[in-house]
Amino acid sequence: MAPPASKARFLSTLRTDRVGLASADRILLAPLVFSSELLDRYVVVPTGFVTDFASVPRAPFTYWLFGGVGDEAAVVHDFLYERGLVPREQADDVYLEALEACGVVKWRRLSMWAAVRAFGSSRYSGNVAQGA
Repeated sequence: MAPPASKARFLSTLRTDRVGLASADRILLAPLVFSSELLDRYVVVPTGFVTDFASVPRAPFTYWLFGGVGDEAAVVHDFLYERGLVPREQADDVYLEALEACGVVKWRRLSMWAAVRAFGSSRYSGNVAQGA
């Protein structure tokens, strides 16, 4: 029997604009709201938050597989990392949950999750006292 589908979902639409002509950064034009089953609460990324989405290396094959996928999930993940609202491992698990809510296929979301687990520590702010 298959496990029940997650109830995690996005409650708003991602709306962004470019920060500058030469920058990959984007600024949120409206709040992005994600209902996380793992956190048992909403994550509200505020208007004005700046993100670079997922930091995928620009190597052609890597970017072809993972670039521009799950942008909403990347914004939530960037927000949790920058603000240090939850331990890093939990932020990464919420990223995986959000990728599923975006409809990213399992092999791709697991690869993206593994990449942030392996290489994301330098970007985590670590404001949470326990378990970063």
